[in-house]
This record gives sequence, structure tokens and C-alpha cells, in this order.
Amino acid sequence: MINKTIEAALNEQIKNEFYSAYLYLSMSAYCETINMPGFANWMFQQYEEENAHAMRLFKFLNDRGGKVLLKTIDQPPSEFHSPLSLFENVLEHEQKVTGMIHDLYALAVKENDYATQVEMQWFIAEQVEEEKNAGDVVEQLKLADDNKTALLMLDRELGSRNAEGGEQ
Repeated sequence: MINKTIEAALNEQIKNEFYSAYLYLSMSAYCETINMPGFANWMFQQYEEENAHAMRLFKFLNDRGGKVLLKTIDQPPSEFHSPLSLFENVLEHEQKVTGMIHDLYALAVKENDYATQVEMQWFIAEQVEEEKNAGDVVEQLKLADDNKTALLMLDRELGSRNAEGGEQ
């Protein structure tokens, strides 16, 4: 049986993962409104990935004999100033999530919950990838600056992302 402190923290992280999914879905919708279908696809793939993260924690908590309590998810922003601003928000958000995962891992260490430590190690590795991917796009957008051709090429590249986060 999982202890109540870890159970509460995992329930909070399930909420946070669903918020992340909701945020990326909002970002995808924004990208559609500015006619950037590749950016929209990238964000939609992120939405699906974050849903999968939430469900991984959902299943983990159930498997450990805990009780999942779904919490209210805040409304995400729906307006962004530019593709660069959008991806800077993505990077900042992923850095915030990394902090949450690190806090969960530290709590699992404090509570001597070895199973949760192992589960959080998967999320720690995932966050390294998440921050790198977002950071790479931020840097590419900075290089593109106001070059519309470069922006359209990046949009096409982001449109090739498939459900596993890789390229087609």
C-alpha cells in the first residue's frame, strides 16, 4: 500500500500532467489560427504525450493500491505573441515540470518509497528529452528571426513529428 503523502503528491502530479496536456492542446489551437499546421501538429503530439504521462501515473497509483482523485484543471492561456514566444513558453513550462518531478523524487527518497523512486527516474529522463526538444526549437526560431522562408521550413519539419515524438 502506498503511503498517503506519496499518494497526495502523485494525485497532484496527475493534475499537473493533465494541465500540461490541456496547455499543449491550447497551443495547438493557437497555431492553427496563425496557419502554422506543423507547429500545431508538434503541439498536438505534445498534448497526446502529456496525456500518456498522466495516465502512466494514474495506472501506477492504482497499481500501488492508492486512490486516484482527479482535481480541477486550470484554463490554459490561449494567446501567444509569436512562434518564438510560444516555444519559450513551452521551454519554461517543461523546466517547471522538471522541478515538480525532482520534488516528487526527493519526496519518494524521504519516504523510503523505492517503487516511486524508480517510476520518477523514468520521468526524470523524459524531462531531459522534453527540455532539449523545446530548447532546440527555441534556438532554431532565434536563428530564423524574421525570415519567413526559414519559418515555413521549420513549420514543415515540425509537421513531420509523429506520435512517438520522432520524425516520420
